[in-house]
Amino acid sequence: MTEEPRSPRKLRLWEALALSVGLMGPTLAMALNGAGVSATVGKAVPLVFVLGLIGVALVAYGFVRLTRHFNHAGSVYALAGVTLGPRAGFFGGFALLGTYIFFAVCTLAATAVFTEAFAAALGLSLDVPWFAVAAVAAVGVWAVNSRESRITARTLLIVEGVGIIGMLVLSAIIVLRTGTGHAPGGQTLDLSVFGLGGTTMSAVMTATVFAFLSWAGFEACASLGEETADPRRNVPRALAGSVLLTGGLYVFVMFAQTIGFGTDEKGVAAFSGSESSLSALAQTYIGTWFSLVIAFTAVASAFAASISSTAAASRLMFALARDGFGPKALARTDRRTGSPTVALVAALVLAVAGDVILDLTGVHAFDAYYWFATLGVLCLLVAYAVAGAGVIAFILSGRGRIPRYEIVIPVLAIAYLCFVFYNQSVGQTGPLSYFPWIAAAWCLAGMVTVLAAPKLARRIGERLTAELAQPDDPAGAGPASEARKETRA
Repeated sequence: MTEEPRSPRKLRLWEALALSVGLMGPTLAMALNGAGVSATVGKAVPLVFVLGLIGVALVAYGFVRLTRHFNHAGSVYALAGVTLGPRAGFFGGFALLGTYIFFAVCTLAATAVFTEAFAAALGLSLDVPWFAVAAVAAVGVWAVNSRESRITARTLLIVEGVGIIGMLVLSAIIVLRTGTGHAPGGQTLDLSVFGLGGTTMSAVMTATVFAFLSWAGFEACASLGEETADPRRNVPRALAGSVLLTGGLYVFVMFAQTIGFGTDEKGVAAFSGSESSLSALAQTYIGTWFSLVIAFTAVASAFAASISSTAAASRLMFALARDGFGPKALARTDRRTGSPTVALVAALVLAVAGDVILDLTGVHAFDAYYWFATLGVLCLLVAYAVAGAGVIAFILSGRGRIPRYEIVIPVLAIAYLCFVFYNQSVGQTGPLSYFPWIAAAWCLAGMVTVLAAPKLARRIGERLTAELAQPDDPAGAGPASEARKETRA
């Protein structure tokens, strides 16, 4: 008589929240994204992040609304599939898969960037190709993600938690010293940074594109809907919490960084020219030892983002393969942990292969990070827009009993996403000018695939119907867990 495999314990609210925060990489975002904003709007950086939070909140509304009714490992793939139809679901899911794979490439590259920087700060030299560092990081990612999802969540919480605490301590000291007149360069607590401050609203709105990048990946916990306890309650809360908590953190930290460098022309120039603003401010306001701490948390944050991106990619690969797209092996899960380990290995192999090719062709690790982060965000904008269209269709259908006046929120969200995509696509020089075309080609490949394979679309529709309960069914997420059991190796 064979023994039944042990069912992995379901994720709790804070564990689902950790996955989304891990993919956003707050420490990574705050160390890199402020300089670009400062170069565009001067001292009005905190205002840009306030407006960016509003834009992301409009997008998050759709995910919160839909995950109250549907939860699935495919995230956008399933949310759009049950609201717009299987073809739209596959198109959105394929765009999101591109995002997660591109993010896996760029976050492993970022781990190499910050590892080399940390070693240099210690006076050491890593005389190895940067892809070797990325490959070692990939082994660590596999060690974490091949275990139960709760282990992944706890690792992300610890790693990102250290970075967040470090940022908060630094920001609090900056605010205290500038507020009491003890700043090292005579900087002051200038609240005018929340106004236009000599810039224009057009420039501020354009700069929200940089801010939007800081929230990319907030929806990652939606891919763990089948592994989360009470998903119709906990997944929406994790989605909303990831946006609001990081939103408050981003605005506060960007405020501290802006006044920390100073709001005069010299301070703005220093901020916009900084390669790692948090480390520079830590050196100035606290000392070398804390600058090293911040530098190490940047390494940890990049590693955490790699864990989160590959976890999300593997879940989406698993969901697509389970419904008939891709090798059946990708739909297997580990008997003991419930993790889609085959899909995880596939995602890591693709990411490491991408980094090896980039390094061998002479691309620097920082360029690899920036290029593939841009590609990922462009695909993500398409996936978000598809999800937003799904919310509109769901409201109009009346299935979720959502007041129709709320339709204005996803409409504004789609308009904002189009604005961001446009700003990321025009006025760029090579190679950045190529990225919108590459992202469009990836998304088009998904559309052609599902249009050319009507049997695939029909099979997806049948599987989604079987895996997801109707929104009026109080039973929860439907028999998806049974479908998962069938695929366990």
